[in-house]
Amino acid sequence: MQIILCDTAAEVGVRAADIIEARVRQGPAVLGLATGGSPESTYQELIRRHREQGLSFADVTAFTLDEYAGLAADHEQSYCSTIRRELVDHVDLPLDQLHTPRGDAADLVAEADRFDASIAAAGGVDVQILGIGANGHIGFNEPTSSLSSRTRVKTLAGKTRADNAGYFAEGQVPRLCLTQGLGNIGEARRAVLVALGKNKAAAVRSMVEGPVSAWCPASVLQLHRRAVVVLDPGAASELALLDYYREAQDLNDQLA
Repeated sequence: MQIILCDTAAEVGVRAADIIEARVRQGPAVLGLATGGSPESTYQELIRRHREQGLSFADVTAFTLDEYAGLAADHEQSYCSTIRRELVDHVDLPLDQLHTPRGDAADLVAEADRFDASIAAAGGVDVQILGIGANGHIGFNEPTSSLSSRTRVKTLAGKTRADNAGYFAEGQVPRLCLTQGLGNIGEARRAVLVALGKNKAAAVRSMVEGPVSAWCPASVLQLHRRAVVVLDPGAASELALLDYYREAQDLNDQLA
């Protein structure tokens, strides 16, 4: 696991976008897209590079991490609509190459299996973008999720529903979701997790320096062959080995 320490949220976006751009410019690529506040600066930087530097997403196939159960794709708070507002509608990624789970599917279990199979049919994910919840979840893999789990139906934790309550009318936050599993995330050829703010510091500490445990689902990234964690000062503030991470980062930057 590589740790990249940044001074600002904007720098987090730049460093994460560097990794994504390098893969996109190599040719046809499959990206895994997270939603939420954490990747916002990354998406803004990718949009800027598309507009100002000609970074094209025309050969990108994209899969979102998760979706609320019961919401149609065109619902304002669906993650399909959200990722379009945050990234896709601002670049040249064709809409028929954007894939999201159907939260309004009649058979959610069958939909999870279909979505899982579609990722495999695309050849797997080249770069998976991730955020982290305050309880350590990635995607909607809540604490106690199996470390080998596949795309499936999950019950949202009360903490997660409370964190998302501001986006919904009172009492209307969905209780179920579809999410790629920790096994899916582990299969991505590269994982890039971005975290911002002191409210994520405890989860980041557990992910990076704690044991690999279903209690902190993000800790499964310790087992990933090419995981990069990009942090602002708040998110990094509880790490015990900050001096070591800075030294390693300086050496990596010199070798780049």
